[in-house]
Amino acid sequence: MDLIGLLKSQFLCHLVFCYVFIASGLIINTIQLFTLLLWPINKQLFRKINCRLSYCVSSQLVMLLEWWSGTECVIHTDPQAYPKYGKENAIVVLNHKFEIDFLCGWSLAERFGVLGGSKVLAKKELAYVPIIGWMWYFTEMVFCTRKWEQDRKTVSKSLLRLRDYPEKYFFLIHCEGTRFTEKKHQISMQVAQAKGLPSLKYHLLPRTKGFAITVRSLRNVVSAVYDCTLNFRNNENPTLLGVLNGKKYHADLYVRRIPLEEVPEEEDECSAWLHKLYQEKDAFQEEYYRTGTFPETPMVPPRRPWTLINWLFWASLLLYPFFRFLTNMISSGSSLTLASFALVFFVASMGVRWMIGVTEIDKGSAYGNIDSKQKRSD
Repeated sequence: MDLIGLLKSQFLCHLVFCYVFIASGLIINTIQLFTLLLWPINKQLFRKINCRLSYCVSSQLVMLLEWWSGTECVIHTDPQAYPKYGKENAIVVLNHKFEIDFLCGWSLAERFGVLGGSKVLAKKELAYVPIIGWMWYFTEMVFCTRKWEQDRKTVSKSLLRLRDYPEKYFFLIHCEGTRFTEKKHQISMQVAQAKGLPSLKYHLLPRTKGFAITVRSLRNVVSAVYDCTLNFRNNENPTLLGVLNGKKYHADLYVRRIPLEEVPEEEDECSAWLHKLYQEKDAFQEEYYRTGTFPETPMVPPRRPWTLINWLFWASLLLYPFFRFLTNMISSGSSLTLASFALVFFVASMGVRWMIGVTEIDKGSAYGNIDSKQKRSD
């Protein structure tokens, strides 16, 4: 390991990133709270301000991927469709197999200049999580309980509010609902067999209702579906901890632009269309494992400097008082002060490890458990 690689793997560096992210995030959440005063006066101004505040938070994670880790992502796509990316609203359907696939989705949005306004379909519990969850709440993210009878009205209502959204956005959705594991895949294919659906080798059975209601609610506002299929070269198994340690990964992302007019409006037909899409995604993955590449022309969108500039701004604002506080604590020589410092350091260490742990594949949802298997419906 070279000197820079060794430096990137040190916990002190991780602690700095964590501190800047948490401190800046709480400051931004506080500012967002005050922007609520604008909602009854000028809703569109409220939205534009919160798009930019949201960017200040989410871009820090993208900065880790693109600048700290240096991960490369080659996009394979139709050259005629490429100029439209970032110039239109789109529903992005991304496979859900890797711990950092959500980061790759955010990186895609950042490369085309729509990260601040982009949306996801997220679990309702995340709305109560400080920083990310609160940020999502103020940017009108769509939350669901994964109980369809409850979600039918609430999700549709949230989506309809986005019809007059003033910023361009990608609506990122993982139709599989949870990350791919062999156990989950086995259970998923049992469900597919019971429903008479074709088996998938590299994906879980997609959950169609959320996709169908998204298409129906955003029709004539969203121009296309971007079918995105992600994989990594040389059988790399990327993790958030690896990104934090500065490990460089090499991603390939196949992006197909499908005009929304080609997606059926009726729920049953839309569900059948999505199942067919996932069979095609499976075939693309099969070809990738066989040849090491996706179809279409490989392109690398330029890395924008704003994620790095944003992090440097917050770091310069927050690190000086932080290190001055630590210096004063250590130089005081008080046993109680030093013990308090050790406790804070320990808690911070556990916090960093917890934040990383929640992204690990084996700590995902309970999908596939024996108790939930009988209850799962499409």
